[in-house]
Amino acid sequence: MRESEVIARLRRIATAPEARGLLDDVALLGDLVITHDTIAEGVHFRPDDPPASVGWKLVAVNLSDLAAKGATPAGALLSLTISGPGKWEDGFLTGVEAACESYGLPLLGGDTIALPEGAPRVLGMTAIGRAGAEVPERAGGQPGDALWLVGTVGDAAAGLAQLTADRRATGALVDIYRRPVPQLEAGRALAPHAHAMMDVSDGLLLDARRMAEASRCSIAIELDQLPVSSAFVAERGRDLSARLFAATGGDDYALLAALSTELDPATLSLPSGTRVTRVGSLIAGKVSLSLTYGGEPVDLPKRLGFEHDIGHHRGRPAPPVAGGA
Repeated sequence: MRESEVIARLRRIATAPEARGLLDDVALLGDLVITHDTIAEGVHFRPDDPPASVGWKLVAVNLSDLAAKGATPAGALLSLTISGPGKWEDGFLTGVEAACESYGLPLLGGDTIALPEGAPRVLGMTAIGRAGAEVPERAGGQPGDALWLVGTVGDAAAGLAQLTADRRATGALVDIYRRPVPQLEAGRALAPHAHAMMDVSDGLLLDARRMAEASRCSIAIELDQLPVSSAFVAERGRDLSARLFAATGGDDYALLAALSTELDPATLSLPSGTRVTRVGSLIAGKVSLSLTYGGEPVDLPKRLGFEHDIGHHRGRPAPPVAGGA
């Protein structure tokens, strides 16, 4: 059963208006923005990843959902599984503590359970944020909007590939894979102006298609405009194959925003050094996703990003990466 099928089934239960039709990564309860993300060993992190980096990552992926709604962190609940003598958990909590302190996220409580020794760890967090004046949805995109990306894509997937080839690999790409940086300040600056906004966690192409579906329009992406880092280019290059790798890899935690063509986000009060790039357009018509490279059409790859599929994992280890839901 695919993730999309599970969510479609859940929509029959989550009928409260605060659930926003499950078209978003958050619920809106009064002036509170609420999100929950779970990360699992062998799916979202490698068993040999340093536990402190796993703790950081759990906090960061939740904060990325708040960033996409322009929310200010207000509190969090932690779900912690305990296995073995406790050394791993101590390191994990060191990472949680560092991330919470870095982003001003108070830990308010949660739950702990013990697992049989050797069982894969599954860790969860509910993050709560204070809403700003506007809380953009995925569903607000309008034909004629420009599609902008805040941050870069491909670094985490390239870092994971390095670790898959050599578990002792180090460097900037591995660091980004293990310790993503949520775009909280940029999200707050963009939220009042964005017709639609979401974070990029499962792969740019898959998440752009989700925005197109929610906004009931078509999205066209120019692959040659995708922002990639110098470290990514040094590792993977900048040709079409590299761009498709970056667009489908996931774990980016960039922001994808649909903005009026009359607005240049560079005129907003974005944090110093923020990289914001126009990568495409929203177009009237039936829901679809199209790609170009150098002005020429490109066929959609079979895999747009990471989507959880129970059948995909059955009988063999899960791939050690996936974005947040």
